[in-house]
Amino acid sequence: MGVDGVTEVLVVLEADDEIDAETYERLVHRLRAEIGHVDVESVTAAPADAAPAYAKGDPVTVGALIVALSASGGVFVALVDTVRDWLGRQHGRHRITLTVDGDTIELEGATSAQQRELVAAFLQRHRPE
Repeated sequence: MGVDGVTEVLVVLEADDEIDAETYERLVHRLRAEIGHVDVESVTAAPADAAPAYAKGDPVTVGALIVALSASGGVFVALVDTVRDWLGRQHGRHRITLTVDGDTIELEGATSAQQRELVAAFLQRHRPE
């Protein structure tokens, strides 16, 4: 839990290698807009050094957002569901990672059932006490 009951979630979009810079920018913009519809405190571009070490350094392949959430566990669940739904509607092999307090979950080409199991375990670990 961060300052004043606000938790920061690092959301990183690693796009399919086949897309160009313009398409990538549109993807990041649409992801950010969709996250903005969730009841989050804020969504901002993360500093360039915020992307995980394993992520590609090319700005066309990695986009990072910092999402600030209130202490409400329901907002976190809504964020994860929104990201998962957004990813499922995209064409291409994109991957999104969400990191909270050093714990990371990666969402990509898993089946819906596998993703639900991964997300449930991740959410359980970050449920407000």
